[in-house]
Amino acid sequence: KSTRNWIHSLLLYGTLLRNGPGLFSVGNTSYKHWFDGMALIHSFTFKDGDVFYRSKFLNSETYKKNIAANRIIVSEFGTMVHPDPCKNIFSKAFSYFMNAIPDFTDNNLINIIRYGEDYYASSEVNYINQIDPLTLETLGRTNYRNHIAINLATAHPHYDEEGTTYNMGTAIMNFGRPKYVIFKVPANATDKEKKKPALRKVELICSIPFHSTLYPSYFHSFGMTENYIIFVEQAFKLDILKLATAYFRDVNWGSCLKFDKDDITLIHLVNRKTGETVSTKYYADAFVVFHHINAYEEDDHVVFDLITYQDSNLYDMFYIHNMKQDVDKFIETNNEFSRPTCQRFVLPLNIDKEAPPDTNLVKLQDTTATAVLKQEGSIYCTPDTIFEGLELPGINYKFNSKKYRYFYGTRVDWSPYPSKIAKVDIATRIHQVWIEEECYPSEPVFVASPDAVEEDEGVILSSVVSFNPQKPPFLVILDAKSFKEIARATIDTAIHMDLHGLFIHDKST
Repeated sequence: KSTRNWIHSLLLYGTLLRNGPGLFSVGNTSYKHWFDGMALIHSFTFKDGDVFYRSKFLNSETYKKNIAANRIIVSEFGTMVHPDPCKNIFSKAFSYFMNAIPDFTDNNLINIIRYGEDYYASSEVNYINQIDPLTLETLGRTNYRNHIAINLATAHPHYDEEGTTYNMGTAIMNFGRPKYVIFKVPANATDKEKKKPALRKVELICSIPFHSTLYPSYFHSFGMTENYIIFVEQAFKLDILKLATAYFRDVNWGSCLKFDKDDITLIHLVNRKTGETVSTKYYADAFVVFHHINAYEEDDHVVFDLITYQDSNLYDMFYIHNMKQDVDKFIETNNEFSRPTCQRFVLPLNIDKEAPPDTNLVKLQDTTATAVLKQEGSIYCTPDTIFEGLELPGINYKFNSKKYRYFYGTRVDWSPYPSKIAKVDIATRIHQVWIEEECYPSEPVFVASPDAVEEDEGVILSSVVSFNPQKPPFLVILDAKSFKEIARATIDTAIHMDLHGLFIHDKST
């Protein structure tokens, strides 16, 4: 079949929205880190067998200020910007004072998230920018702090079957005792007159005090089952004092994150309906995590899968000077980088207090993960390694919070660039790959077939860029079951490597 007929036969109607950094220089100034580039949103809309491409820069306050000044004037994660050298001493002193408590950038370049029926470009700061998912126009900025007491929030919320959005944030400045905050926004939060933000209906689920008061854990995502939120308080930490003085010391915010390999990882279980935290202390050895894959409950156990690292060097990989190296040179100079490892942890819910110390309380038969009862009643957890060398994981989201078998992601070797798309079968530990020479595929997004019965019945969508200027970028569509390519849509313009996004179904079809 032709590509158009293939897409039409798939009954694929809707829009794939993607977000990521797309502009790295303004005037004579340039960003130092890939995660600093100004947000460029692009979309692929499927209708009657055709694919329509659109892209637009997020019209954030950061973008407007930088473009108006014709230079970068707003600091980002890896690029600290200082006062205009033409300012007098009093203006400079005032700038330093104002930056002691950072008012973060609103350059929301990580993901597209949903609250109610509203869509927002999101990063990990207190600002999100609402967008029109069809035109990609920026509709206005919302500040979390006007609705709930947090300074930071993840760009990876969860959605339940009713459409409620669950998310987490961190309260570190001006909000009393520092804490992690779990909250939700109901499905009916959208203002029908489009005048009020969906966050006005935010509901607090619970708060969790920091393990280390001045060193809160960094977290990029969290897990969710039918009844629980899983928060991994890792040993990759934000130094609050360094953050507050970064501007004075001429260092970027990224340098305020440190991995304490001698600490432990605490695992918090929170009942998502009552807000109560499970009193059992679950812990593991130190590791770094950015992305959770999925989580579920089975026979009085909570099972959760995530991608771990043995160090925090991943962010260093994405400094622009590293990304400009050819792959062989990068491998030679950066072979100490930890590979991403997909691991499963299992938490027993009903603890047998009479069990002797050092007893493994995991009763599930399909995993080697352990949860060992210690003398003082805490549970020491060790993981089951499922797969190595995969990032940007995704699943059939209809199986989110449920027992599942498959996940998808980009295969990464010793390079900041993804080289393949992979499908991993957890039951058999076998994986399949799609690859095309000279190409970098983006995070794969699973879209279920309209009448799907099986978990992997659907398609995988990924936008693909090439480092060969003679090869145009394209959107590839894979059969999720066979992992064979069934169609592609070539794009007659340059596109950027992106990070995350989502698929919005067209409800009119």
